[in-house]
Amino acid sequence: MSRLRVLMAVQRYGREISGGAEQLCRDYATQLVARGHTVDVVTTRASSYVDWADSYPEGIDVIDGVQVHRLSVARPRNHEVFAGLQARVVAGPDPVPWYLQREWMRQQGPNVPELIPWLQSHAADYDVRVFFTYLYDTTWSGLPVAAHYGPTVFHPTAHDEPPFRLSLFEPLFRQADAFGFLTAEEMDLVLRRFRLRPPCALLGIGVDQDAQGDADSFRRRYGLEERPYLLYIGRIDPHKGSDELFDQFLAYKQRHPGPLALVFLGPAIKELPEHPDVIVTGHFEDQDRWDALAGCVAYVNPSYFESFSRTLTEAWALGRPALVQGHCAVLEGQARRSGGALPYRGFGEFEAAVELVIGNPSLGDRLGRSGRRYVEAHYRWEEVTTRYERLLFRAATTRPRAA
Repeated sequence: MSRLRVLMAVQRYGREISGGAEQLCRDYATQLVARGHTVDVVTTRASSYVDWADSYPEGIDVIDGVQVHRLSVARPRNHEVFAGLQARVVAGPDPVPWYLQREWMRQQGPNVPELIPWLQSHAADYDVRVFFTYLYDTTWSGLPVAAHYGPTVFHPTAHDEPPFRLSLFEPLFRQADAFGFLTAEEMDLVLRRFRLRPPCALLGIGVDQDAQGDADSFRRRYGLEERPYLLYIGRIDPHKGSDELFDQFLAYKQRHPGPLALVFLGPAIKELPEHPDVIVTGHFEDQDRWDALAGCVAYVNPSYFESFSRTLTEAWALGRPALVQGHCAVLEGQARRSGGALPYRGFGEFEAAVELVIGNPSLGDRLGRSGRRYVEAHYRWEEVTTRYERLLFRAATTRPRAA
């Protein structure tokens, strides 16, 4: 079997969508098509995970050689109802009754009535069926159905967050024939949590080794002039650690007045207070990311919940150092293996890490060079895609389950 017919299922899909699992699906699909495989994606018409409202046209779209089947979402998310269920199911006392967990999943969505009938009609047409991210209903409802028609591969994109511990997910993780993991920490977390020993591969995500950034252009665009700046990339969302980073940076500035700025490159889920040393860019294009990384003193990832950090490897690809949340096992592990980042826990260590990279530019350069060597060794797209092909071929050549 030299060429595969692959079906991928993900909650959103499109060039405009920057979510981690969604971009992972798009990257893997595009890389496989470039190698001659046939890849179809089944997804929703939604562009936002906040309310799941349909925004793309219904039907079939073709993006970079990938045929995308878009299905309608039954209804937008009811935030009032979901917030109550979130408080009880995710943050409330154990045990959580099964019916409440199931309603939590239904209200979280996306609820796609056509998904199961579509899979029943089409899933058997492919050599392997691939599902991205454990958290949403497209995987929770879809993977067990697709498993009846042949081998499945599951990319959980899991991290140690409260929903991951719900019993609702235990049957799901036992439906997959093989797993693709992004980091050693994610693999260890999943295999320990569900006591599994399936075929699996440690894949990672490829990074553009030849990317270039224009630091001067970025500085002019946002009025930074010659100011040194720390850089955060992604949604400005308390769940991503943005509030904590904002507070820690202001505390640092009170103790160390000076020109240092903090740039948030990304859209705001929750607005930050205005401050003369904090710049919020809002929506950005791909080149803006490279330009911003090229000029930063250090990239900062304050998130407690990561299965991989694409922007961390992109910072290293440009030879920039990083400061990362030490309470996140994935980020701490990447920092330790690469030698390209300083992990911090709490304000004291954050302050010390900032002082080190600000006061000792040669240290920052050494960290950046170590990070660059690490991504060159592990995250070239050619090698990542070869690892991925091996996993898919291994899954596809196992004995299919009876329909």
